[in-house]
Amino acid sequence: MAAWKFVQRAALVVVVAWLAANVADAADVKTLGPNGGDVRRLAYAPDNPDRIYLGTSSGRLYVSNNGGASWTQFARLGSNFDYVLDNITIDPRHPRTMYVAGWSIERNTGELFRSRDGGNSWTSLPGMNGKSIRSLAMAPSDSKILVTGALDGVFRSNDGGDSWKLISPPNHPDIKNIQSVAIDPKDPDIVYAGTWHLAWKTADAGQSWRQIKRGMIDDSDVFSIIVDRDRPDIVYASACSGIYRSQNAGELFTKVQGIPFSARRTRVLKQDPNHPEIVYAGTTEGLWRTNDSGVHWTRISAPQLIINDVMVDPRDSNHVMLATDRSGIMRSTDNGRSFSQSNDGFTHRQVTAVLVDRTNPQVVYAGVVNDKQFGGVFVSRDSGTNWAQLSLGLGGEDVFTLGQDSKGQLYAGTNRGLFRYMTKSKMWVRIYPAGHDRSFQVNALAIDGSNLIAVGPSGMVFSRNGGQTFAAQPQAGNQGFMAVNANGSAMVAATHTAMLSSTDGGRRWNSVHYPSVSYIRNMMVDHSGQIWMTSPQGAFYRDPSGNWEKVQGLSDLPVAFAFDPYGNRVLAATTSSGIYATQDGKHWEMVANAGVPVRTLAVKDGQVFVGTMFDGVISFPMSESHR
Repeated sequence: MAAWKFVQRAALVVVVAWLAANVADAADVKTLGPNGGDVRRLAYAPDNPDRIYLGTSSGRLYVSNNGGASWTQFARLGSNFDYVLDNITIDPRHPRTMYVAGWSIERNTGELFRSRDGGNSWTSLPGMNGKSIRSLAMAPSDSKILVTGALDGVFRSNDGGDSWKLISPPNHPDIKNIQSVAIDPKDPDIVYAGTWHLAWKTADAGQSWRQIKRGMIDDSDVFSIIVDRDRPDIVYASACSGIYRSQNAGELFTKVQGIPFSARRTRVLKQDPNHPEIVYAGTTEGLWRTNDSGVHWTRISAPQLIINDVMVDPRDSNHVMLATDRSGIMRSTDNGRSFSQSNDGFTHRQVTAVLVDRTNPQVVYAGVVNDKQFGGVFVSRDSGTNWAQLSLGLGGEDVFTLGQDSKGQLYAGTNRGLFRYMTKSKMWVRIYPAGHDRSFQVNALAIDGSNLIAVGPSGMVFSRNGGQTFAAQPQAGNQGFMAVNANGSAMVAATHTAMLSSTDGGRRWNSVHYPSVSYIRNMMVDHSGQIWMTSPQGAFYRDPSGNWEKVQGLSDLPVAFAFDPYGNRVLAATTSSGIYATQDGKHWEMVANAGVPVRTLAVKDGQVFVGTMFDGVISFPMSESHR
């Protein structure tokens, strides 16, 4: 799937009230879910461990005030949505002082943010502006000493972040791409730095460095380093080649035994704050724990979990929380004997399809991508208040489109074929391609009664019998298709170089002349058969006489269209998150500001459901003046 690009961020001050400000013109906008998704980091407030902060990969911070039982949106750092918040550090001596490091998914840049008022306001620290910061550490012996690891080296501040100094040699061929840093708990001049190729150490605050690799496999990315708080000579390092332990401050490492090789991509190591002999290893195949300082290890979670962070309650080691890929927050209150999801209020999903049931508008379906077995399709039967996964049989496929025929039958277009939901067995069955062939990616789906048309990079296929059999659409040739859309028997489809329309449910197609654009991103046909399209060169619609008009009067380029039969209007969502309505294509009125990047729209009985790039499904009602 093509990556979404964002513009350069420039904001230096971020206020927690971003959400209210962004949707001030649509106070009824609500984040609905589905709950869960990717979590990058967890951190508790030193003066109140029931207050826990959560970092995501879209610049969003969440907070829990009840020990992780429920979450609320707290802040968004940066001016766009491409910051990975991998590091959250809170000053134990001044708990209202917080630091959050972010690095950009899209560019080799980033920032370090500081708040002195408990997160009510944030400032980007000038000395770290533009740095792709992958790690952050605060000296246990002096909270004013901070060390960051960035792609261009190791940096140190002795004044709480006001000023910074590069302490690794400039342009060093090896001390770069710093993935992890750790500070000796007793001597802040001793710093460890893990790179994408082995680890380094300085004992004099960066005046000199030496590589520490004895005992490590040479090709080792060092993801995490921890130093025993009571015995600083004991150092643990996790790498792509396994977990290592040193008993002489990094002079010699020995590889930890007992963890299968397939699980040795250990993303994080955490020491129990109450029992230093207990260390947790978060891997790409679950959570492992040692109770004897690394001699023996046991997996204590499900193997399919990918662990990004581990947090142990400093008051009670029975309370363990995990930050995971795709499945959100996992929580244990019995010392890891069992874990359950704890995602109430937390949503970090890429929703690519939203469908409102044709007969019951309280039933809403959402299709997501990138969540594997934890994603697929979700259903809410109470207009988005509660959600349940509806993905049995999908096999962890990405869902790009959802559809429903005149009998209420559900269909899901995925990266590996078209599926139909079987109500009796409560599972999805692949209906195209047949057999073991899974090569047909379904980008879009159009349905007219029992007629189904699915398109993707491999072309167009159709079914006249509700998906029992399929055939290639001969008029489409072998071209790859970007989109198809239907409103009753009126259909429109687009390849990279052509547009086709049909007025008989896809039996016959005619070529349609359209404006000169580099390619068509999205398209829609409304109740009157009028065609709407978006492209990098702008959005266009075809008037009743067949002429194309460029859409004017919007704040930015539309990324998605939807038709609202309740108000006989076309809705457009723009790249600036504004949602607009029009009845004639010429005059547009803003009806909501989503506040987040939008991917798709659905409208039913005056209620608008919006699929977003990071925040699941949001919704708002069309006011009487907009209907």
